[in-house]
Amino acid sequence: MQSLVITVVGPDRPGVVRALSDKAAEFGANWTDSVMANFAGQFAGIVHLQVPADKGAALQAALRAIDSETLHVQVAQGDANGATVPARRITLELVGHDRPGIIHSIATRLADHGVSIDKMKTHIASGAMSGEQMFHLDAQLTIPADLDTDTLQSGLESLANELMVDITLASNGPAAAH
Repeated sequence: MQSLVITVVGPDRPGVVRALSDKAAEFGANWTDSVMANFAGQFAGIVHLQVPADKGAALQAALRAIDSETLHVQVAQGDANGATVPARRITLELVGHDRPGIIHSIATRLADHGVSIDKMKTHIASGAMSGEQMFHLDAQLTIPADLDTDTLQSGLESLANELMVDITLASNGPAAAH
């Protein structure tokens, strides 16, 4: 099997997912994972497909043919096996008053500790009591097995104080592969 990762961005309209799934079905691909959303009127999606090796090149060409002036499609080779590095999974939650630079600060601190962001979701919502704009971040992280969780916690707590946000870490156990 061949692993493909497809990204799609374009004006939101009915039929975008169908166009992708039509091609996947036509070439016998298995749709294994996806994340899709509408952002400011733009559809954005990431799809992971497993396709028989003898049909991979044809599927890639068919997916690239969907690319147009309004719908941008990119296809990349996925790593079917994944590199195995001992690691652990943790969840990070952050809530604080919205302001520019929160993601940059968090991403920098995590990268400085060798932490990988596997999944991240952010949104802004009105605070329940104050009505002020509150920034929310939920992330799944992979941390190196040799990274002391207390060291990471301490680094994030000092950052939380600088940013005036609340950060919570929770362990999810060992990572399957990374």
